[in-house]
Amino acid sequence: MLPTIKWDENKVIMIDQRKLPGEEVYVECQNTDQVAEAIEKMVIRGAPAIGVAAAFGVALGVLSIDNDEKLDEEFARILHRLEITRPTARNLFWALERMKGAFERNKGLELSHLKEKLIQEALDIEAEDVETNRKIGFYGKELIEDDQSILTHCNAGALATAGYGTALGVIRAAFQEGKKICVFADETRPFLQGARLTCWELHKENIPVVLITDSMAGYFMQKGEIALVITGADRITRNGDAANKIGTYSLAVLAKEHSIPFYVAAPFSTIDFNLNRGSEIPIEERDPQEVREVGGHCLSLADVKVKNPAFDVTPAKYISAIITEKGTARPPYGESLEELNNVKEL
Repeated sequence: MLPTIKWDENKVIMIDQRKLPGEEVYVECQNTDQVAEAIEKMVIRGAPAIGVAAAFGVALGVLSIDNDEKLDEEFARILHRLEITRPTARNLFWALERMKGAFERNKGLELSHLKEKLIQEALDIEAEDVETNRKIGFYGKELIEDDQSILTHCNAGALATAGYGTALGVIRAAFQEGKKICVFADETRPFLQGARLTCWELHKENIPVVLITDSMAGYFMQKGEIALVITGADRITRNGDAANKIGTYSLAVLAKEHSIPFYVAAPFSTIDFNLNRGSEIPIEERDPQEVREVGGHCLSLADVKVKNPAFDVTPAKYISAIITEKGTARPPYGESLEELNNVKEL
C-alpha cells in the first residue's frame, strides 16, 4: 500500500503528488495554514485524502492554541481556513464536521487533554478510511470478471485516500484475488492524474495498465476492448448523481451508448444527503494556467480565455451501481442509498 499522508510527532507528512511520477518528495506541514495550502495547491488530492488531511489540519491548529480564553473563536478560525480550500469534495466537510463534534464533546477538558482527543479523532479518521476502502474493494471485486479490461478516470487509488483506494481499491482487490485484468487509464487533463498517478500506482503493484488520452475512450469502447468503467467520486447526492473529475460525465454517456457498465466507488462519507440532485453541487473552478500549460510549458496563447471546472456531474441514470463500504447500491438510488444509510454495522 502506497504512502499518502501520516501524522508524525505533531506534524503531518504527505507525498507531493505534483512531483509524481518523476520524484517521490515528501512535504512536512506543521500548522493549519500549511495543510490548507497543500490541499489548495494539489500537494494532496482525492476527496478521502483531503478529508484526512483536513482532520490533521484541525489537530495541528488546536495544538498551537496556548490558552482556552478564546477557544471557540480560535477553533472556528481553524475550521474556516480548511473549509474554503476545495468546495466540491464532500469528505472535506464530513471530516471537519466530525472534528467539530469531537471538539464540542471534549472542550470542557483541560486543554492538553482536548488536544489529545482531537489528535486521536484525526488518527481514527485515517485508520477508518483504509478499512473503508478495503470493504469497498471487497464488495466491488464481485463486479469484475476474469480477463476483463477496465477503464478508469483520474486517480482514485491509494494516493487519493489514506491508503488502498476506492475505484483502484476495487481493481486492486480483484487483482489480488487472481483475476486477470487490464486497466485502461486515461490521462485526465488538465492535471494528468491518470497519466502521472494512476499509472504509477498500478505499475508499482504489477497490475497491467495501458495509458490512453482522454479522447480515445470512445474508440476503444467501440472496438469492444473495454468491459466496464469504474471511477471514484467527490460528492454524491441523495438521488445518486455523482460529481467526479472533469471528463467523467462524457465517459458515462459513452459507456451507456456502448452498453458498458459504469460504476462509481466511494466511501459513504462522500454521499451528501443534504443535496437532492447534482445541480446543487458546488463546482470548483481552478487556475486557468493548469489548462494553458503542462509542466510549466505554455501550450497556447498566454492570454487566451480559459474555462477550468475541476469536476462535472454524472446523472444517476448513467450509473450502473454505487459501491460503498456498506454494500453496493443500485437504481433507484433514492431508495437504495437510504437503505444503506440505515445500516449501522459495516
